[in-house]
Amino acid sequence: MTAYGGVAAQGDTVLRVEDLSVRIAGEASVSLAVKSLALAIERGRTFALVGESGCGKSMTALALLRLLPDAGSIASGRVFLGGTELNGLTERGMRSVRGGQVGIIFQEPSTSLNPVMTVGRQLTEVIRAHTGVRGRELDEKAAWWLRRVGIADAEKRLGDYPFQFSGGQKQRIMIAIALAAGPKLLIADEPTTALDVTVQAQILTLLADIQKEMGLAVMLITHDLAVVKNVADYVALMKAGEIVETQDAAGFFAAPRHPYARQLLAAIPTFAKRGRPLTAARPGVQADAPAPRPARSGGAPILSVQGLSVAYSARKGLLRRPAEPVPIVRDVSFDLRAGETLALLGESGCGKTTTAKALIRLLGKQAVVGGRATLEGEDVLSARGARLRRIRRSMQIVFQDPYASLDPRMMVGDILEEGVAALRPERSRTQRRNLIRSLIDRVGLPANTVERYPHEFSGGQRQRVAIARALAVEPSVLICDEPTSALDVSVQAQILDLLQDLQRELNIAYLFITHNFGVVEYLADRIAIMHGGAIIEEGLAETVLMSPRRAETRRLLDAVPRLE
Repeated sequence: MTAYGGVAAQGDTVLRVEDLSVRIAGEASVSLAVKSLALAIERGRTFALVGESGCGKSMTALALLRLLPDAGSIASGRVFLGGTELNGLTERGMRSVRGGQVGIIFQEPSTSLNPVMTVGRQLTEVIRAHTGVRGRELDEKAAWWLRRVGIADAEKRLGDYPFQFSGGQKQRIMIAIALAAGPKLLIADEPTTALDVTVQAQILTLLADIQKEMGLAVMLITHDLAVVKNVADYVALMKAGEIVETQDAAGFFAAPRHPYARQLLAAIPTFAKRGRPLTAARPGVQADAPAPRPARSGGAPILSVQGLSVAYSARKGLLRRPAEPVPIVRDVSFDLRAGETLALLGESGCGKTTTAKALIRLLGKQAVVGGRATLEGEDVLSARGARLRRIRRSMQIVFQDPYASLDPRMMVGDILEEGVAALRPERSRTQRRNLIRSLIDRVGLPANTVERYPHEFSGGQRQRVAIARALAVEPSVLICDEPTSALDVSVQAQILDLLQDLQRELNIAYLFITHNFGVVEYLADRIAIMHGGAIIEEGLAETVLMSPRRAETRRLLDAVPRLE
């Protein structure tokens, strides 16, 4: 089956792939990462290749450009760019294709941009290699592209390095580099996954504008189906290396044919699904439970924050004299009750994670923290010694990237036991082991988890390990800092269902930090919106989502890509 990204005449076909298979050699065997893939993309069309991690999306993109890892090879198939069959080209011929006729935007610009080269040099390198532009015109062309992608003071910033730009600006620079030589095809591999909703909306609008100007064919590789619905003309769904369904975007979302497509769409969190599980019904949970659930607003606060502020002191000049502290968080106040979920929302850099780290006492010595926070009557910000250990036992955190927060040299059983031994010293070794085995079962991991290392698990399983570690000391408050942003939609659904089950069972309070509005709509009882380090709006989830008072909140909500 050929997946077509348009219905234009044959002469408008930019990319045509026939029977492409990619082989990966492992230690014990050889497997096919891509199986007999066929697709075509027309000029001016956006063709979305969607599916979950490991399905073969990125491997397909690398195969098209012949950039496969050492263990990978093309087992069969042909790739036509216009009238040129790419698999028949020499490596020298492919170098003229990469960047010249096909541009690519990777998911993480920080690892794609050269940190020791100025952005101007990285742009001019592409222009020089693939066009006839020379001399002073090189810098003029590079500055033109920076301006075109929305970088202010483009001429001055040609001499800056990647670290001097924000995440959204770095992604704009990657777009400029990918398009600087005027390619026919742009491959965008998860170009907005790490961005907050407003920056994501800006990047998608920018790509759409440039596509229209240049008549680009775009292959969008993503697992974000809401983004796909808003930008794609055609959709091909991959599973286990194969395309299992292809439709125009409107048809795919209105009437998906394949069961896997229906499963993925059902797993996406929305306000309408509040109170119902996102995955298959589990014992004790009604799949058709009424929504929305009522907010939990009764009882005294378990965590109370008043006037929290965080500033970072710095030193300047040759003598390293103290400088005026730079404020990051300003006068933040909120209450959190047992069994309640408060979502802390806002754009990147607004102070969400800094607020969480201040409460969990994980800020460095340069941080100047003010205000007051109490947890079950204990002063969080001034506690020391045994009092601080009691607070850390009662308030735990789950980070965005579990792989970075789990020690790769320790087995999972030791990771889980370490926290219990430190914060619950009254428990014997046998009691700790029994608790850990119970937790492993509770979060849905296999029994042999305790004898394995973090790298032996998938991303979703590692996040379950991180949740089990936080629960091991029986906290009353769990801070979740972007715990699902790096996960596929079905794995995200499993984690959200797990968090809701645990909250019902243990009456834990969640402070949920995220920029994923779908998760917030589905999970939160109350919402607090942060902007510029301060909470500018707070209220019941339904009120904030349906009747926002502040312009900043409305701007955030307007930027959210939606399926409905």
